[in-house]
Formats: sequence, structure tokens, C-alpha cells
Amino acid sequence: MAARDSDLEVLLLLLDDDLPEPAYSHPGDAGADLVTRIDVVIPPQGRVTVPTGVAIALPDGYAGFIHPRSGLARKHGLTIINAPGTVDAGYRGEIQITLLNTDPTEALTLHRGDRIAQLVVQRVERARFIRAERLPGSHRGEGGFGSSGGWQAASS
Repeated sequence: MAARDSDLEVLLLLLDDDLPEPAYSHPGDAGADLVTRIDVVIPPQGRVTVPTGVAIALPDGYAGFIHPRSGLARKHGLTIINAPGTVDAGYRGEIQITLLNTDPTEALTLHRGDRIAQLVVQRVERARFIRAERLPGSHRGEGGFGSSGGWQAASS
């Protein structure tokens, strides 16, 4: 896929020359595919940390977020433990992904070079936290998990 003038340049260290670079499958895709550097069998409801063979240097003000691939999630129940995983701008090590096989009965086999996740690079803001005696009101207030009614409100 051809680079655009607006594309952000991210330095890439490919730790295994036989593996592909992160790449976008289709024009307009938000996530670049990452692959596994090793063959691995993930037991039912088991988890494994998988190396990708990639290290990157993101510019300050950016972070990478590792998301599951929807096809693997839908077909095989494969997801990422801490999705989305965060790659900070200062991190220079190999990107590794902790995968979880949610299937209760079937192991999942991944082969070296299989696409396992997507890397989404986004601009991020840093916050300056200011102590306050109290917070201003809002429509939601202190309502937390389920405060909007969730699925029950939609079915009522």
C-alpha cells in the first residue's frame, strides 16, 4: 500500500527478517496486522504470551494499541487478555501479545507468521491532574457499571 503525505512515520526494527512488517490489509484500515514469531498451541481457556518479531519507536504524543483480530475472535474465540494492550512511545522492546483462547473445549494452534492482532497508532494527550475539593456535576453523576441500563433497558 502506498504511503500518503499524511502518514505518520514510525521507526521499525524487524527482529526476524523472515516475517512480514506490520501492514494494513485494506485502504482505510485502522489497524496494521501483527504476526506470531513462533508456533504455539493455546489450550482451551489457556493463555500464552506470543512474540511478534517487531519493535517500534513511536514519536512522543503517540501510543500503539493492540486489538484482537475480529475474524479470530469470531471463528476461534481468540482474544487478548488486556485488550487493548498499550505500547507507550518510550517502549523499545519487542511487542509481545498475551492471547487467550476462550473456547472451553478446543485448543487453538497458531503457526509462525499467522496474523494474530492489530496495531492501532493514535495520538494521545497527557493530562495534568489538579486536585479539587469536589467535582462539578454532570448528567451521569456517580453512576458506574450498568448505570445506563445496559441490555435490559433496550429490551424493555
